[in-house]
Amino acid sequence: MSDTIVKIQVTDGTVTDFKDKNLLNAWRLSFLGAILCMAYLVFFHPDPYMRVLKFIPDGLWVTFKVTFMSITGALILGLVTGLGRISRNRFINLVASTYVEVVRGIPLLVQLFYIYYALGRFLRVPDLLSAVIAMSVCYGAYMGEVFRAGIESIDKGQTEAARSLGFNRAQTMFLVILPQAWRTILPPVGNEFIALLKDTSLVSILAVSDVLRRGREFASETFFYFETYTLIALIYLVITLLLSRVVSLMEERLSHYER
Repeated sequence: MSDTIVKIQVTDGTVTDFKDKNLLNAWRLSFLGAILCMAYLVFFHPDPYMRVLKFIPDGLWVTFKVTFMSITGALILGLVTGLGRISRNRFINLVASTYVEVVRGIPLLVQLFYIYYALGRFLRVPDLLSAVIAMSVCYGAYMGEVFRAGIESIDKGQTEAARSLGFNRAQTMFLVILPQAWRTILPPVGNEFIALLKDTSLVSILAVSDVLRRGREFASETFFYFETYTLIALIYLVITLLLSRVVSLMEERLSHYER
């Protein structure tokens, strides 16, 4: 009986290692392919690819700015919402749950239009701030569910043990529960971060000069639509692949500490 168990454990480990190596090889192939493709286009066809590359750096900075500001806001809203979703206070729970249901039912593009154009009738909000608010509110709802699921995955015995040591509810949550829940929360948070980065392309409709907006300006002036959007797609691909690798390394580090 013991021999059978050992064989099953070894087999499972082998399958897991194979999947991990396969994913890593796929990432390397995709990343290397994107870099080589960009290098070939820029160095062997500098007109217009080099011109495009020189035209969009300002947009790249704006894209990163919107992404990091939005993910910060989304994480804060997500944590508050997640705590509200598990709150014993019926009113707080109702408000948090309603926020999640309403926001998840409205497309991000509609939220961008609503904050910038519809609310602009009463309160003029700058385009960049409108984009950050809309994306923070939208992804905050999804983050709220991520935090809720992560917190609820922790055994209730941890809470009881912390309370028996004299911790109050806030100390128990922030010093005991959340540090353990982070192992469960990190993978979906990383995925949402990457999705948010890609969705920043929508802010170009608000005249925010991100990568896509700058590309559209260049294409409309030169009519190099194919070349411009090809290079922009490759830039987004390289950035998202780098971020996905960073998230994977963080997950491996957490798994190592867990073992």
